[in-house]
Amino acid sequence: MEPIPNELSIAEARANLSEVLNAVRLQDRGVRLNRRGTPQAAIVPTDVLDLIEQVGGLDAARAALREARLPKGDS
Repeated sequence: MEPIPNELSIAEARANLSEVLNAVRLQDRGVRLNRRGTPQAAIVPTDVLDLIEQVGGLDAARAALREARLPKGDS
């Protein structure tokens, strides 16, 4: 298979799972999985998942990102 793109269909990822996992691990990046062009999930390095879990899960991580994106002075 050619280099793994940043986005793949779920079927492509399934057919090339070993290569996708190697790309995520060795290139330290995520791969978004799509179904019919709509993002469904992502494969990310384990340290990224560890960080999400450390802040309290997905909801807490989303809240922290929203807060970090607020311009200074906005509350």
